[in-house]
Amino acid sequence: MTAQTATKSAETPKTPPLPQASPESLGLSASRLQILSDAFKREVDKGTLPGATVMVARRGQIGWFDAIGRQGPTSDGPMRQDSIFRIFSMTKPIVSVGIMMLLEDGHFLLNDPVAKFIPEFARQQVGIERHGKLELAPVARPMTIQDLLRHTSGITYEHTGNSLVQQLYTQTRLRSRKITNAEHAAMVASLPLICQPGAEWNYSRSTDILGRIIEVVSGKPLSTFLTERILAPLQMAETAFFTAEENASRLAEPFPIDPWTTEKVQLFNMLERPAMESGGGGLVSTTMDYARFCQMLLNGGSLDGNRIIGRKTLELMASDHLSPHVAIKGTLLTPGHGFGLGFAVRNNAGIASFLGSVGQFFWSGMGGTFFWIDPKEELFAVFMSQAPGQRDYTRTLVRNLVYAALE
Repeated sequence: MTAQTATKSAETPKTPPLPQASPESLGLSASRLQILSDAFKREVDKGTLPGATVMVARRGQIGWFDAIGRQGPTSDGPMRQDSIFRIFSMTKPIVSVGIMMLLEDGHFLLNDPVAKFIPEFARQQVGIERHGKLELAPVARPMTIQDLLRHTSGITYEHTGNSLVQQLYTQTRLRSRKITNAEHAAMVASLPLICQPGAEWNYSRSTDILGRIIEVVSGKPLSTFLTERILAPLQMAETAFFTAEENASRLAEPFPIDPWTTEKVQLFNMLERPAMESGGGGLVSTTMDYARFCQMLLNGGSLDGNRIIGRKTLELMASDHLSPHVAIKGTLLTPGHGFGLGFAVRNNAGIASFLGSVGQFFWSGMGGTFFWIDPKEELFAVFMSQAPGQRDYTRTLVRNLVYAALE
């Protein structure tokens, strides 16, 4: 079974759980972790999110795993520990690990140009706004694989701003789930860059392009590669680009109208098989599935005797790759943080407005999911919800309350 052929049904074996232990044996306070759960129960009671799951693990064992509220606003069923979520951009770290596995196989170097694998990128130009009009300029240097991994490629997202380049993005079929990864990459390559490669950090469709490079280099669909090299070895049995009809009763759903933004919420159908296997945001998963991926990262690249990525390769990925000369655009990369190869990285004990440790690395999904790895504290946490409008608030809330539970 591949990631594209759907997550396993309720009738097949589920993802094996990670070992569990009492919070106190792991240096965690049970009473303070209960405060964590209670805080999210209050959010459910206030109607800000339908439900959530939260997991905290330390020293290789789960110390807290709670399912709170309901799976969806119209569901009578409670949130379950095995509920299925759209993880959106938490797909990016998995695909980033995948591309680095191919680097370890000797297929390319990080400074190889993207055009070496997708020739359409050899013709790209940079869009420059002057007097309300878009002018095109040649690139100063080619976009590289490293640029894609750290979002310094000059590619952008249409929903992160309203520049003239981003307006061109909105006029395309880039958001369609009916185009292939190859068609998507060619479409991105036909559009101007928002800046020179290496000049700015712009959150972007770069990881979708990495997914296409994986297909070109491996000769396999992205789903097949991910399953064979990452998901199956980690026994992430319920992570895929869609899930089977038998799992319809386990799907977590958002409010149709966001209670904070009052905007209409339309997320993709998890039961529908897409043509576009989005390396930047297409996977669905469960809390335990993603926890196994997190534990592998915390272990330095291996889990249960299966090495997924080399220790030094992962060390490079979890290091800041943004020089002081790179301008940080947007609000996703908060003060005190840099960005590595697929993850945000905390650089300072202070500056940030939430608790954490220097060296922790993390990312999140626009649907309301979030994870982080803290090597210093031997800790990881996974938060799952489908509440797009509350995602910034819940990320900060869960960080503060998990760290408050450390003894």
